Amino acid sequence: MKKLLLSSIIVIIGITFLGRLSYLQIFSFSPDQVLEDPAIKRVYDYPERGYIYDRNGKLLVGNDPAYDVMVIPREVRELDTLEFCSLLGIDKAKFKKELHKARVYSPRLPSVFVPQLSKEDYARLQEKMRHYRGFYIQKRSLRYYDTKSAANVLGYISEVNDRDLAKNPYYVQGELTGRTGVEKQYEDILRGRKGVQYIQKDRYNRDIGKYKGGIMDTLPEQGLEINITIDKTLQEYGELLMNGKRGGIVALEPSSGEILAMISGPTYDPSLLVGRERSKNYSKLHYDSISKPLFDRSILAEGSPGSPFKTLNALVALQEGVITPNTTVQCYNGFYVGRKKRGCHCGGGLRKLNDGIYKSCNAYFAATFRKIYDKFETTDDGMDVWEKHMKSFGLGQYLGYDLPTGKKGRIPSKEYYDKWYGDNRWSSSYIISNSIGQGEVAATPIQLANMTAAIANRGHYFTPHILKKVDGKDISIPDFVEPKHTTIDKKYFEPVIQGMADVYEKGTARWLQIPDVKIAGKTGTVENYTKIDSVRVQLTDHSVFVAFAPVEDPKIAIAVYIENGYYGSRYAGHIASLMIEKYIKGEITRKDLEKRMLEKTLEKEYAKPYSGKEFKINEYVW
Repeated sequence: MKKLLLSSIIVIIGITFLGRLSYLQIFSFSPDQVLEDPAIKRVYDYPERGYIYDRNGKLLVGNDPAYDVMVIPREVRELDTLEFCSLLGIDKAKFKKELHKARVYSPRLPSVFVPQLSKEDYARLQEKMRHYRGFYIQKRSLRYYDTKSAANVLGYISEVNDRDLAKNPYYVQGELTGRTGVEKQYEDILRGRKGVQYIQKDRYNRDIGKYKGGIMDTLPEQGLEINITIDKTLQEYGELLMNGKRGGIVALEPSSGEILAMISGPTYDPSLLVGRERSKNYSKLHYDSISKPLFDRSILAEGSPGSPFKTLNALVALQEGVITPNTTVQCYNGFYVGRKKRGCHCGGGLRKLNDGIYKSCNAYFAATFRKIYDKFETTDDGMDVWEKHMKSFGLGQYLGYDLPTGKKGRIPSKEYYDKWYGDNRWSSSYIISNSIGQGEVAATPIQLANMTAAIANRGHYFTPHILKKVDGKDISIPDFVEPKHTTIDKKYFEPVIQGMADVYEKGTARWLQIPDVKIAGKTGTVENYTKIDSVRVQLTDHSVFVAFAPVEDPKIAIAVYIENGYYGSRYAGHIASLMIEKYIKGEITRKDLEKRMLEKTLEKEYAKPYSGKEFKINEYVW
């Protein structure tokens, strides 16, 4: 009986163990449990990141092979540290730091020890890796740029940090992610999906083959290729024209809102932020606090729009019925704010809407601005109406474009001025500078380009966007294809557009005409101040220009903002006309102008505040 009982107990225990093992193996198995098993190693197989092409199928970003040296800290054995460091091009302090960092992350999971070896370094190291227990080489791909332009658009990738790891469980330490621009915005599309292999080890920690015959292994899925709306040729040309200049340029296709060019100057070669020199190069760019090459002026710089803003005040005045195209204003070479006179360069005389625009008469628009507010019983009511009209053009708010950063500019409200002056203690004369695009209004270059596209379309615009195709297929995002209508009736745009066309025919940009291309545009000159030793000092004016062409069937709308670029038709106007000609005609006929813009820089202007010497503003040096 005792023997039967003992045998029964042994059988029951055996069945229990077998049942439990079967349950764990068959029913309760998960990849997470595998990771906890020290006899199983997980090896990732990284896919190639998706290629990026321009709107015409020209390659912008591809991939090059690279190799990471990986470490599993608990498997590291004694080694010739000096030889290993020499092969890797690091010092002993760096070796200790990276090994400690890997141990803190996980003693049993692989970490990147030295990232992004070149093919040459890999070839030299590969044959000696067997001497360094706990280390191995993992292949991956790095970005290759088929352009030296568009760094602010394309963005860059870098290693994930602790914040990324906490936010997204997909990543593990040492992996790369999009950090700015298109690389960040469309990370999920471009990165693909990594594959994984589970390797079984024996009791001596040697690899003996795939775990369970590879049943759990997965293959990598390559990232999808995308086409962005940028025109590579136009982008590269615009960046050449920005040589030695600071500012932003944005060109849009009015009929779709597609971004044709988005230029920030100064910029940098995107390949600088690839490979083992990435960190050093990034630091150099980041700490350049004077020229700020990492600051994307096309979507982050919020400057006064200057005289291009006059076109919107004209449209609001027409819509509110306070003027007609034939309403006249007498200009006495300026206008008065209290006892202080603000100047005007139109030459003085009787002005109507048309010559008010093409001669850029400050007095005409100051009087028009007052009429808008005089229509209403209170200044607050007038401000509400004016603000609503301005914001309908996409100003003072985020446009909703598919880029991961930006600024919303500023269209001031009654609450804004109440904080400054007190409720019911201010009037239109307090804010009269807004009539000519100075004062408290502010806009980014992309907002100015979008505003211009809305005028070109006679009252509507499409959300500016950068994505055109995914995996060869056109995308159709509702917010990008549905027009946004302004508050201005279509009929009021024609007299304003005629005035903008006359800017080229007989106005402030009459010497910038392009043969066989009819353009509508508006020059702008923006006062520019800085502080030197805590004293407010005036510098050379900013040069602003907006335009679209051809007038009757717009293919391009553009805004150019050149810091310290003198008056509007000088640097900004010249650059805008060259870019329009390049896009529409495919070639430049005005070679002398092109040569001048490619060679001329504004470095002397930018050096003035730091020279310690006296200087003149707006001194004409050509």
